[in-house]
Amino acid sequence: MRRRVREGDREAFAQLYEEFARAVYHHGLRLTGDWSTAEEIMSETFLAAWRTRERVHEDGGSLLPWLLGIATHKADNARRARRRRQLFLARQPQPPAEEDFAPRTVERLDDARQLRAVQVALGRLRRQEREVLALCVWSGLDYRQTAEALGIAVGTVRSRLSRARKKLARLAERVELAEEEREPAVTRGEMTGAAAIAARPVREELA
Repeated sequence: MRRRVREGDREAFAQLYEEFARAVYHHGLRLTGDWSTAEEIMSETFLAAWRTRERVHEDGGSLLPWLLGIATHKADNARRARRRRQLFLARQPQPPAEEDFAPRTVERLDDARQLRAVQVALGRLRRQEREVLALCVWSGLDYRQTAEALGIAVGTVRSRLSRARKKLARLAERVELAEEEREPAVTRGEMTGAAAIAARPVREELA
């Protein structure tokens, strides 16, 4: 597959898209918190992969780390662009409020709430920690594959992930204390979003 992709085999690239498009999309969604932006990231990732296919080494395993590395870069660009747009819009006069009559399903609302909770938790992390957490915990890459995706050492992946987990654990403790002071909304044994993220296992490094 690596050789075929490197040589510009369109059927191989179509197979690559069918196999990994969903993983790339979900990675972009977790990093940006926006469905439409995630779709753009997915498209831009495969376009960039096609344009830079000659950089693929013929030796190696799955091409998913390569694709997620590109997607991580695209997501970072998208986040910066969104911040610039938000700063611009904040300086503009507010439009008159209009009631939204668009139908929303309960499932869609639940997904949006969970995504916002994840974004709040990830927002407490540095970009490098957020990227490692997304690749290791959600995208299922092991330490070596994450290092390949980001172009860093395996030891750096481990240290960044450790810092991210500790920060999320501290955040979960503060959230639980705030809930207890206000009202016991979290049932016994149920973890908050930050705690669940911090507790998720990571695949062991491949030999």
